[in-house]
Amino acid sequence: MSALHVSRVRALYRRILLLHRVLPPDLKDLGDQYVKDEFRRHKTAGSKEAERFLQEWEASSSAVLWQQANENRQNSTEKACFGISLPEEKLDDFRDEQIGQLQELMQEATKPNRQFNITESRKPKF
Repeated sequence: MSALHVSRVRALYRRILLLHRVLPPDLKDLGDQYVKDEFRRHKTAGSKEAERFLQEWEASSSAVLWQQANENRQNSTEKACFGISLPEEKLDDFRDEQIGQLQELMQEATKPNRQFNITESRKPKF
C-alpha cells in the first residue's frame, strides 16, 4: 500500500468522523461505529474494491453530510433528516452481505427508542 493511499484513507476517515459531530448524539455514535467497522472490513480489500470504497465514501462525505448539516442548522424548528436514499442501480452493485448491513443500519437508525451497544472504548490515535 502506498503512503499516498494510506494518507488518503486516514484523511477521509477523519473527515467523516468530524462530519458526524453535527449529528444527534445517538446517531453520531451509530455512525461512528459503522464507519469504524466499514473501514476495518475494507482494510485488506483489493485495489479496485478499495478505490471504489474510497470514491463512494468521499462522495458521500463531501456532498451529502455537509449539505444536510447546513440545512438542518437552518431549519432547526423542523424535524431533522439525515442520510440519503440509494438509487436502485447502486443497490444492484452491493453484495448480499452489504445489503444486510444496510438493512441493520436502517433498522437501528430508525428505532423510536435507540439503544446502542458500542463495545469499543479505545481512545483515538493522533
